Amino acid sequence: MFVKPLTHFWKIAVSLTLAATPLVAQDRIDLIRPDAPALAPYGALPIGVTTRTFEHKDQIDVLNSTEDALERYDRPLTVEIWYPAAEGSPQGGTYETELRDPSITVTLTGRAARDAPPKADDTYPLVVISHGYPGNRILLSHLGENLASKGYVVASIDHTDSTYSDQAAFGSTLLNRPIDQRFVIDSMATLEGPIGAITDADTTGVVGYSMGGYGALIFGGAGLAQGVEASPFAPPQGTLIHNVAGTDTHEALIDDRVKAIISIGPWGRNYGLWDDTGLAGLRKPTLMMAGEVDDVSIYTAMREIFDNTTGTDRHLLTFENANHNAAAPIPAPMASWHPSETLGFPPFDHYADAVWDTVRMNNITQHFSTAFLDLHLKGDEDKAAFLDLVTNAKDGVFSADEDGSLKSDHTYWKGFPDRTGVGLRFETKIQGD
Repeated sequence: MFVKPLTHFWKIAVSLTLAATPLVAQDRIDLIRPDAPALAPYGALPIGVTTRTFEHKDQIDVLNSTEDALERYDRPLTVEIWYPAAEGSPQGGTYETELRDPSITVTLTGRAARDAPPKADDTYPLVVISHGYPGNRILLSHLGENLASKGYVVASIDHTDSTYSDQAAFGSTLLNRPIDQRFVIDSMATLEGPIGAITDADTTGVVGYSMGGYGALIFGGAGLAQGVEASPFAPPQGTLIHNVAGTDTHEALIDDRVKAIISIGPWGRNYGLWDDTGLAGLRKPTLMMAGEVDDVSIYTAMREIFDNTTGTDRHLLTFENANHNAAAPIPAPMASWHPSETLGFPPFDHYADAVWDTVRMNNITQHFSTAFLDLHLKGDEDKAAFLDLVTNAKDGVFSADEDGSLKSDHTYWKGFPDRTGVGLRFETKIQGD
């Protein structure tokens, strides 16, 4: 979502930093810290990546519609797809992408091989990734690569009217997020060729950040409150009614193929887009992640989502003292450290957190996403133990014998090395709570 400008101090400090720092080989998306939790590292499978564009026919053209006339168009959605690649596929590749200031492009380095042949002897669950407003399909590329290496096909969307380069009327984002997510699942389910052949779209998870998290919750059953379709920021002619709880159109969105949702920093409750009735309609197992001092989606509002989505089991992972960039964006590319005349602040502020190291947060996100998706999409019951935790990580007791075997009084968060379980809280509520 939105960021606040940094002070003029950055113009001096950043210039000095960049003058002393080589720009080459800095912008990696695949870093795993030595203190990362157990499920954070990449899996054993080589990774391929490819780019496709799908076209959703006959959609409402929010940008060109008015209160007098609704226009329609074929809505294009560019998608980055990561997938398990054939054995022996050489690993390593780059991504050319725009920054929050779209006049700046950067080259990011990861592990996936562009257009590598897919591993053809199995099928893999589908994960759809949905970025914030604005954002793009590369914003969570570190998570896309990581999950593909563990046996998922991952499709990350460029949401039209909501990317860095085409950011436009907010009403388009409000209407289209869950619709786009559903359409990309449909498109992946009917995708022809080798990648389509290995995609199990009947077993799908959805990961959304900020406005992507908003869309994922609607898509999972949490319909919007009655009356939001008349809000000043809504699209013309009350068309946001499509996503309102109790309507036939909202009910038709909800998809049996979706088995689980990860909603990171979801926006909307802070502006009254949901009420308790709408939130109670969420019916997919949900993992929420949030920064404790988020001033965009507002942490207390996100806690209300967690508390009031009573129709399903759900978890809330809290990064203490983190803001809205908790758990999702790529590490800030070095070029983002430059002040931007277009934005009035360095794009760095769109990616980084003032307290938390981004790679550390990404590793924690990879760990919990792996546990949650493996449990709900692959039926790996052993992963449930990674989600059965004392609430405050700092309260866990690390207790082990000299040979490293854990003692009976060990209560430290599973998979976290000693001394690393700090600054985090994990809460669980079951359906009906």
